[in-house]
Amino acid sequence: MLGRPDYTTAREAAGFSWYVAGTQGAIRALAGIGIREFNLDPKACIEVYRLGRPRLREMFGDDVRMVGLATPAISYGHANGLGSELIFPEGGEVAHTHPYDNLEAGVQALRAPVDFASAGMAPFYLDFKRQMEDAFPGEEVGFSYGLEGPLTTAYEMRGEGVFTDIFDDPPLAREFLRLLTDSILAFHAFLSDVRGKPAVDPASGGMCDDIASMIPPHMFDEFVMPYWEQYFCGVTTGRRHAHVEDLRPSQLRFLEEIGLSFYDPSISPQLNPRMINRGCRVPFTWRLGSIHYPNMTVQDIEDFVFQSVADGASCVHSNVAETMCNDGDVQKVHAFIRAANEVERLLDDGAPRAEIGQRVSPEGKAKLWDHWWK
Repeated sequence: MLGRPDYTTAREAAGFSWYVAGTQGAIRALAGIGIREFNLDPKACIEVYRLGRPRLREMFGDDVRMVGLATPAISYGHANGLGSELIFPEGGEVAHTHPYDNLEAGVQALRAPVDFASAGMAPFYLDFKRQMEDAFPGEEVGFSYGLEGPLTTAYEMRGEGVFTDIFDDPPLAREFLRLLTDSILAFHAFLSDVRGKPAVDPASGGMCDDIASMIPPHMFDEFVMPYWEQYFCGVTTGRRHAHVEDLRPSQLRFLEEIGLSFYDPSISPQLNPRMINRGCRVPFTWRLGSIHYPNMTVQDIEDFVFQSVADGASCVHSNVAETMCNDGDVQKVHAFIRAANEVERLLDDGAPRAEIGQRVSPEGKAKLWDHWWK
């Protein structure tokens, strides 16, 4: 790692940024094509991009990031390569099975090498990528057949058993996690080769590991931190960033201990920006999720942006989901963008964050954050 972040200045150095991004779900909705067809039929996926992207731009405008051209977003490519079956329901996100009935079976399986390019549905999605490249010559097509962090992958392979494994047989659970993280890194190397990137990026590397939040804080040093360190050492010598949902305030200290340069809590009901600001010094983003839009007014959304920044967020962001492709949510997205631009202007002019907090309405101050999730 190229030096631990200087947490005395990290947030000041991070400054402020914001974004609103389109999603595959949004362009599917605008193209009128279902998720199962999109995930399994290259022709349907190609049609979604051809029809959905211009419709997204027309509806939301240029300030919303366009959806990157990529194969369907499937987070369980690595798990599938290890024997987890992918399930594609009608109208729902991809699911998966938990193939290891016990720790012993998992450890034994993980000791065998895997050719991830030929395992599971990888050949299908590699050909899927090729067909998309033929359909969009000159455009880069991302390969979104992905992986997760150590604890989330352990859940993918063991299901709820992972939460008792660490009590029933700690030494074997540690060996399982070590071997599993080695396997994650092997899959990462496969992905890097497909994407034409170095397996160990000298600039930065990211991790998604939501299930880590379900490990008790007093067990983090034994069952989370060694495997996070193993993972990060295998993907980067530079900056580390992580997406971990639903951490508790008592777990925030581990983000500094692992040396994160940036943290994405995403949907985390146990936290708010004020708590994160107090609990660690890592720069962080705060997300307005699509689940929040139906119950929020335009004023609520502007208040959300101002209060998030006043309470220490280095970034605010939101994603346009398939449920948001309507006139009402277009106006709310524009309110988010308007408030974020105003924050950027104020900070550029030297305004302190406390002044940004003065932009929050009295109603917003009452809601944020004591009644945010209620």
